[in-house]
Amino acid sequence: VQLVESGGGLVQPGGSLRLSCAASGFTFSSYPMSWFRQTPGKEREFVAAITSNGGDTDYTNSVKGRFAISRDNAKSMVYLQMNSLKPEDTAVYYCVGRDRGWALSRARVNYAYWGQGTQVTVSS
Repeated sequence: VQLVESGGGLVQPGGSLRLSCAASGFTFSSYPMSWFRQTPGKEREFVAAITSNGGDTDYTNSVKGRFAISRDNAKSMVYLQMNSLKPEDTAVYYCVGRDRGWALSRARVNYAYWGQGTQVTVSS
């Protein structure tokens, strides 16, 4: 199983970034996918999740209205469009996948597959 994130970088406050995640080695289209993030000294926190068919999403309150998760099952890709970025969005962002179940989840323990992470820095 591989989850490979890309698209991170340095952006000014108010700017936008689009993270991408390429998945392989498991039945991508069957399971929910999520994004988590982590800053130094803190636990990884849930950011966004999407159901297997893309029909339902969930977001942590701090990113609602600014971030959008999407997926392309034909390409085994999941995306996170991040708009109106704030300095507090600075973190390593991880693409995360489940190997069972269909429901959206914010709990780390429910996710079997983790990418290596991509750094997002929001600073002027």
